[in-house]
Parts: sequence; C-alpha cells; structure tokens
Amino acid sequence: MTPAAADAAAQDTPTAPGPARGRATFAALRVRNFRIYVTGQLFANTGVWVQNIALDWLTLELTHSPAAVGIAMALQFLPILLFGMHGGMIADRYPKRNILLVTQLCSASVAATLAVLTISGRISVTAIYVLAVVGGLVVALDNPTRQSFVGEVVPAQYVRNAIALNAAVFQTTRLVGPAVSSVLIGTVGTGWAFAVNALLYLGPTVTLSTMRTAELQPVHAIPRAKGQLRSALRYVADRPHVGWTIALVGVFGTFGLNFPVVLTAMASETFHAGAGLYGTFNVVLAVGSVVGALIAGGRTRTRLRLILVLAACFGAAQTLAAFAPNLTVFVVVLVAMGVSNLAFQAIANSSVQLWVDPEYRGRVMGLYVLVFMGGTPIGGPITGWITEHVGVRAGMAVCGLVPLAAALAVAAVLALRPVLARRREAAALAG
Repeated sequence: MTPAAADAAAQDTPTAPGPARGRATFAALRVRNFRIYVTGQLFANTGVWVQNIALDWLTLELTHSPAAVGIAMALQFLPILLFGMHGGMIADRYPKRNILLVTQLCSASVAATLAVLTISGRISVTAIYVLAVVGGLVVALDNPTRQSFVGEVVPAQYVRNAIALNAAVFQTTRLVGPAVSSVLIGTVGTGWAFAVNALLYLGPTVTLSTMRTAELQPVHAIPRAKGQLRSALRYVADRPHVGWTIALVGVFGTFGLNFPVVLTAMASETFHAGAGLYGTFNVVLAVGSVVGALIAGGRTRTRLRLILVLAACFGAAQTLAAFAPNLTVFVVVLVAMGVSNLAFQAIANSSVQLWVDPEYRGRVMGLYVLVFMGGTPIGGPITGWITEHVGVRAGMAVCGLVPLAAALAVAAVLALRPVLARRREAAALAG
C-alpha cells in the first residue's frame, strides 16, 4: 500500500473491530503487565504534579515574576527541542524497559537535589534553572521511550485504549498531586514537596523491575546506521495525516499549554489568592482531563477530523476562560478546557502511534515529543512576557487563540486540497 493509500485508510478504518479488540473503556487493564505499569505511573505522576506545583510557586516566590516562571518552563523543555528525536532514536535501538529504569533513577536524583537545596536554604533561581535543564535532558530520553513502550506492554488491539488510560491515570494524579503539594508548601515548606517526589520515584522503579519480560512484545531493535533521523522525517513527510497531526500538536504544545505561567498569574493577580487556588485550578483541569481521556479511550476509529475539532474546542475554551467575568465562570470553563485538552492529546498520540510502523515508532514519537514539548522554550517566555507586560488575560487569550487559528487553518487546507486537485486535473485535461 502506498503512503497516500495508507493515509486514507488509516483515517477511516476502525483500530479494533469488536469488543475483544478494545471497545471497552478499560480493556487494556486485562493485560497484567499493563496493570503493573499503570500502578508505577500512579506513583511517578503524583510526584510529578507535587513537584511541578512546588517548582512553579517557588520560582514565583523567589522572583515575583510570571516571566521567570515561563523561563523555568522553557529551560525544562529546551533539551527536548534539541535532543527529542535523538531520544526517540535511542528508544528504537535499545530495550525500552532498561532505559526507563535508568531515567527513573535520574529523575529521582534531580528531585532529591532540589529538596536538599531548598530545605537547607541554598536554593536560588540560578539553581532552579540549572536543574530544570538537567531534568529536561532526562525527559528528552524518558518521554519518547515511555510513549513507544506502551506498544510493547499491550497487544496492538489495546494500544489506543492503553494510551488513553495512561493519560487518564496521569490526570487522575493531578487530582491528588496539587492538593498534596499545596498542603506541603503551606505546612512544612516547598523543599519537602521535592523530597516526596524523590521518594515516589521508587514506585515506577519497582514496578518496571517486576514486569514479566516474557509477556512483553518488544519491537526488533534497529542497528546503528547513518541517516536514521532523516529517514524518519521522510517517513512522516510521506504520510500527510501523520504530519498534520504532529504539526498541530506542536502548535498546541508551544502556545496552548502554558498553564504554569497563566494559571499562577490568574490565581495571584486576577483572583488575589495564593498557592491553594493555583492547586485548585490544576485539580479542576484534572477533573475535565480524566473525562476527556476516558472519552478518548472509548474511541475505535482514527480520524484527523476529530483531532481538528478537539483542538479548536480547546482553543475556544481557553479564550473564553481568559475573559471569564468571575471565579465561578472561570472554573466551569477550566473543566471544558480539561476535557478537550486530554481528548485531543490522547487521540492525537494514539493515532500517530497506530498510523506508523513499529520500527519507526520511537523516532516518530521522538519527533512528536520534540514538537509537543520542545516548543515550550519558545511559547513559555512569550506567554510570560505578554502576561507580565500586557496582562494575564491577554496572555491566556493568546494561548487559546493560536491553537484555535491553527486548527481552522489546517481544516481549511484539507478542505481545499481536493478542490485544488480537481482544478489541476482539469487544467491537465484542457492542456
């Protein structure tokens, strides 16, 4: 089948034709290794949210600047921009489970260092920035490996459901993590939030170690060779449905998901509150996100049209949130943002993984992660500057309008493509 034929088929073909093929919302939990894997992610993701809230608030406390929060965000994701595809290439070359065991220990070390510096009173903005870069280097390898590893934990018919459930778990921990972080910040201090995160990394380390390796479905490792990154780029270029999805994900990640910048400022400046309200905002987003992830998990068809609709809905919701007249309306719209955000992310992620051949999955997901998370060094400072110098509502509005405009632009291009093709055909016949 040619790439063009695959393009059309992939968008209309169900990924699983019957109930045993993953129609049930929790179908992937039938697989023992996936249950173990998800258990580890509960610990790791809870710790991530505990640390994220603490780090954002600590940066704001030290600098009193939303722009500084944006810079800290940018530095976390700069290594992904530089090395994201290299991380995916390593994932294609080496056993993914072994890579993840190493990255868990590295992430725990970064969290422990933050804890020691903060508790001892030696923390500084410079230290935060340096550790943000170090943590970003770990994520540049961990994230594409983790994304593609799901396809080895479950059979192919459960991949979409497993990705959506993994996203639901991530967002469920968002209900717990911010609340725990807020309590720790308000009682024993920010440093202990980092210490808790370091301890929670024991969870995925133990569960990865106890998985039944004989039941995994590892992809044949590709040998080292020249041009492997270029071949992955050509592979994506030959599959427009994959390319458009990744491009839209890049815009989404660069401008749409700057929540640490805009939500900290909305909590402190617009609604004149503290870390507790910022944590509440994250919990509200998580409620909507869990719903969105579960909706995505029940999907059995892969359609680019749905991805565009969800991206546009998210952009519109964030734009509305920017101009919410009061806290109640803002919280209600945050739920809608969460639903559309995670439904978009889960369906886009699973679609790309199912559209590509397994031997390319690590590198393609490396590209996916690169554009999704690597754009933050661009979007984070821009959003922070707008938020600080123009206003928090303006900053949040930009974060909604850009993804909305991108979704509409891609939809327009796809709608015009058959019209232009017919015109070229008519011109050729006339000539």
